[in-house]
Amino acid sequence: MDYRRRIRSRRLPAAFMPLVATGVCAVALLVIGGAMQWALHHGTNAAPPGGSQDRESASPARLELPPVRLDTEGFASWAMLDRRTGQIAGSSNLDATSDTMSLIKVWLAADFLRRTDYPDERSLNRLIIMIRDSDNKAAYEFYERNGGRAGIERMVEICGLTESKPYKIDGYWSNTEVSARDVARLGACVADGRAAGPHWTDWLLTQMRLVRGVGDFGPRAVFPPEVAATIAIKNGWLLRTEDKLWHMACLAVTDKWSMSVLLRYPARFGFDHGRDLCASVAEQLKPALP
Repeated sequence: MDYRRRIRSRRLPAAFMPLVATGVCAVALLVIGGAMQWALHHGTNAAPPGGSQDRESASPARLELPPVRLDTEGFASWAMLDRRTGQIAGSSNLDATSDTMSLIKVWLAADFLRRTDYPDERSLNRLIIMIRDSDNKAAYEFYERNGGRAGIERMVEICGLTESKPYKIDGYWSNTEVSARDVARLGACVADGRAAGPHWTDWLLTQMRLVRGVGDFGPRAVFPPEVAATIAIKNGWLLRTEDKLWHMACLAVTDKWSMSVLLRYPARFGFDHGRDLCASVAEQLKPALP
C-alpha cells in the first residue's frame, strides 16, 4: 500500500454531528461506569473487564474473594495471588511493607540452588535444616554465599517485586523489607521455577512441605492433613527488642494460589496470636479457594 496517497473521508452532514457526539459520550460513560463498579467490587489490584485475560477465551474465571477481617492492634496485611491468572487481591494496605524474619530463608535457598549446578552434600543438608527447621546459622551462611544484599536484589529483579528491598545495613537478612503483595509474588516465583531454576524447584518445594516444629503454622493449618501435606510454606517470627512488637510473616503456596500475611503487634499478645491470625486468613478465604 502506498501510504503517501490521501484517503478522502466522507463528511457527515452537519445535522448529524450532535447525534454522533451524544452517542460517543454515552458509550464513554457506560465504559467508565462499568470500570468503576469493577474497581469497587474487586479492589484496585483486580484487572477490569476487557483486559488481556478477558480476551483469552480459555482463561479461567477470576477468583472471587470474600472480605477478610484481622482483629489485632498494630499492623496487619494480607494478599493472595491466583497462579492461574496472575491476579492479586488482598487487604487495602497489601503494598505496605514489613520485614521477613525467617521467611526470607526460602529465597536464600532458591538463590543458591539456581546458581549452583552441583551442590555438595553438606550444602544440601544445610539447606534442609534452614528450610525445615528454620536454622539461623545456615541462613547467615547462605546469605553470605549469595553475596549479601546482592542476593536480595536478585530476588526483587527475578520475581518482579515492587515494594521489596534489602535492609540498609548488610548482614541483616531477617530485616529484608517486603509487602504482602510481594510475598505472594515470591511464593509464585518459587513455585513456577524462576527462583530455584528447573532442576531444584521440586526439591525446594518438598522441603517447604516438610517444615516442622515451631515454624509449622499459618494458612495450611486450617486444611485437613491430606491437603495440608501438599501446601508448601515458610514463616518468619520474632519478638523484636527495638520496638517490643511481635513481627510475623507467613507464606503458603499451592499449584493454584500463593497466600501471604504480614503482622506487627504488641508483645503482650504473644506468639500464638500471630499464628492464629495467619491461619484465620486462610480460614476466611477457604470458600473461594480453588
